[in-house]
Amino acid sequence: MRAYYSDTFVLPLPPDHRFPMAKYALLRERILAEGILSPADLLLPDAASDEQILRAHDADYLERVKNGTLTEREIRRIGFPWSPEMVERSCRSSGATIAACRAALEDGISVNLAGGTHHAFPDHGAGYCVFNDAAVAARAMQAEKRVHRVVILDLDVHQGDGTAAIFAGDTSVFTFSVHGAKNFPFHKQRSSLDIELPDGTGDADYLAIVEEGTRRAIAAAGADMAIYLAGADPYEGDRLGRMSVTITGLAERDRIVFRLCAEAGLPAAVAMAGGYAKNIMDIVTIHAQTVRLAAQR
Repeated sequence: MRAYYSDTFVLPLPPDHRFPMAKYALLRERILAEGILSPADLLLPDAASDEQILRAHDADYLERVKNGTLTEREIRRIGFPWSPEMVERSCRSSGATIAACRAALEDGISVNLAGGTHHAFPDHGAGYCVFNDAAVAARAMQAEKRVHRVVILDLDVHQGDGTAAIFAGDTSVFTFSVHGAKNFPFHKQRSSLDIELPDGTGDADYLAIVEEGTRRAIAAAGADMAIYLAGADPYEGDRLGRMSVTITGLAERDRIVFRLCAEAGLPAAVAMAGGYAKNIMDIVTIHAQTVRLAAQR
């Protein structure tokens, strides 16, 4: 299985910044240390081109990001400061999901060791998301005539509001989101299928809902491929998740999604999405088990 990384482009963040950017490099180290993948399986992707990004984002927004002319309000909404590294990494992360989609269509499954930036709208970023990599990749696969229809399976604990907005009214991309009802974003968009969960949802209820919802989404989408956002933030130890799902439960979630995609004959590109546990190594463990299970599919 091929996996794509962009952690070499590190954002210059203040030391007390709460977004755990270090998880990406630690994840790559863990995957190699545990022999989940070999160094030859880990590839640095090309950056997404302007043409590719513009299929999901407005030209004015892309220009402001690349030229460093975002307003202070826009930068606060994204959640970390502008820098050339931020631009490069955001483009590389979208490029990684594009590359993972191409590889999945050839091999059945592939992984972006970052990505899942589902809060990015056509005209603005938000919630640590600059460009919406799943949207950029879905549009790229359609433009390259590799697929006609895509299903985005978003199991990050936060609703994929940017993704829903980008594909509103577009029946060629089915957006499915399982998320906390009372969690960020507080103003939700309408996905093709939304399932909202109460705070404190644990393994049994969560897994039953994920299985039922994923079955419904795959059946309704009629898709040629899936993009799976395997967020680590439903974890009971996550600072922002407000759920009670265990690490074991999240592994079972991944098994369910991979099994249902395989049964439907859907190639799957996987992105890591969110994770904000107090112990960063818990996030790494959750993401690493997602990659391990993907490699075993």
